[in-house]
Amino acid sequence: MELRILRYFLAVAREENITKAAELLHITQPTLSRQLAQLEEDVGVTLFSRGARKVTLTDEGMLLRRRAEEIVDLADKTEKELTERDELINGVVSVGCGELASVQVIAEMFRAFKEKYPAVTYELYAGNADYTNERIEKGLSDIALFLEPVDIDRYDFIRLGVKERWAVLLPAEDPLVQKGFVTAADLVGKELLFPARLKVQNELVSWFGDYFPQVRVPYTCNMSTNASIMVRNGLGYAFHIEGSRPFLDRSQVCSLPLYPELAATTVLAWKKRQPFSVTTTKFIEFAKNFVKTYNNREQ
Repeated sequence: MELRILRYFLAVAREENITKAAELLHITQPTLSRQLAQLEEDVGVTLFSRGARKVTLTDEGMLLRRRAEEIVDLADKTEKELTERDELINGVVSVGCGELASVQVIAEMFRAFKEKYPAVTYELYAGNADYTNERIEKGLSDIALFLEPVDIDRYDFIRLGVKERWAVLLPAEDPLVQKGFVTAADLVGKELLFPARLKVQNELVSWFGDYFPQVRVPYTCNMSTNASIMVRNGLGYAFHIEGSRPFLDRSQVCSLPLYPELAATTVLAWKKRQPFSVTTTKFIEFAKNFVKTYNNREQ
């Protein structure tokens, strides 16, 4: 007793008309009639009472209808489970990133993806763009969150709608804290800690303009957490992304935005034409839709 024939039988039982059922099944009426006759021969009982205008089920036909509905429903459910296999996805999603406000989006993305695929685990590696790029090139991370400017010619990517504002870390007792922002003129004669990335340093030099020759940059630091320790120990003023220190102890170190504002964007990227695991492939497709919805929400 084939599953296909049971579907034919149920269609006729619902429509009570062989011609109409054949149209819905996209087969000819003679073909359907032969299939039903063969089914009755196989089971050894009469399943239909055939009238001039419609066919109705016999008692044996009604019993087969109940069983056939159960069988077809179970088959459909099994096929769906084998196709989706959501509960079987249990791989690892590996993401490299910097200390950025956009990590908040990654956290929300992880939480939403975990609700759909609860067995998946996650690796989050923090570092500057050079370190993150090295990991993705070596295949140690599948996906990277980059702060622009960054060379992304070799990557497919989606841009996050989060404004990453540059700011300055300074001791809590510094008089500039009362001002609420920092200008280039405020930093004349000061010692500074710059981020380690050359492209970012160039952005900051441009922001300083004519004031840059009047400051000193004896230190570079690639992580804002460590930079805040340097600031607290009196080594200077540190430039960082404002959202990288969301839980800063402001009784020790404060963060002030730059004026005029200097802001950047971030991209979530992965290598072009790179074969990924089923888990990572699903995460990338999920991320595309998630970021689109997130960006629309934030506009």
